[in-house]
Amino acid sequence: MLTSLIIEDSRLARKELVGLLADFPDIDIIGEAADGDGALRLIQEKQPDLLFLDIDLPGKNGFELLGELSQLPLVIFTTAFDEYALRSFDYNAVDYLLKPIRKDRLARAIEKAKRSVHNADQVAKERLGLEHRIFVKDGERCWFVTLRDLRLLESVGNYCRLYFGEERPLILKSLNYLEDVLDPKVFFRINRAQIVNLKEVDQILPWHGGRLQLTLKSGEKLEVSRRQTAKLKDIYSL
Repeated sequence: MLTSLIIEDSRLARKELVGLLADFPDIDIIGEAADGDGALRLIQEKQPDLLFLDIDLPGKNGFELLGELSQLPLVIFTTAFDEYALRSFDYNAVDYLLKPIRKDRLARAIEKAKRSVHNADQVAKERLGLEHRIFVKDGERCWFVTLRDLRLLESVGNYCRLYFGEERPLILKSLNYLEDVLDPKVFFRINRAQIVNLKEVDQILPWHGGRLQLTLKSGEKLEVSRRQTAKLKDIYSL
């Protein structure tokens, strides 16, 4: 069951979509909104799995609305215009439906949404390899990042900062969660606040108090805690 919100300024269009969705028992419509501001409050309150989202809305448009969310639900765009189609896929879009919405296209979009949820559940159960790509969103900026390009992950309160290239986005995931899903043979927790990609390590030196200091290929220098130093020495046979 996917909890869903309909965000559409036309009352008639909302009614038509509700009618179409009545034939899909896996979709639980938990609310509707007619403008961007109302939609933002509703999303923050309800935390839905899926949005049926029009782009042209009073106040903030659909893209501006998504840009204000700290976490993106799945999105099926519903619009009368095809000019936004390419841009839509920067926003975790499952599908892009043109009005009037055909039932067969809606059915395919819902199947895509269900597969996305299933795949996310599988990812949570399995370790992620270096070639896995993740979607990262920080404010209005979005990236698809291959895990091998991550050199450092750093805890910042309830968030985690990811280091890749010149980018430093924050994501709403704990370091403990990321440690559980990343391959421990590659991503090693060097202290309470940092996980490092061992393939990005350029130099290892003895440090104060029996610890180690790592220098990454990017030039960043990191300290390994005393407890993790013993584990790292085992890995590298030091």
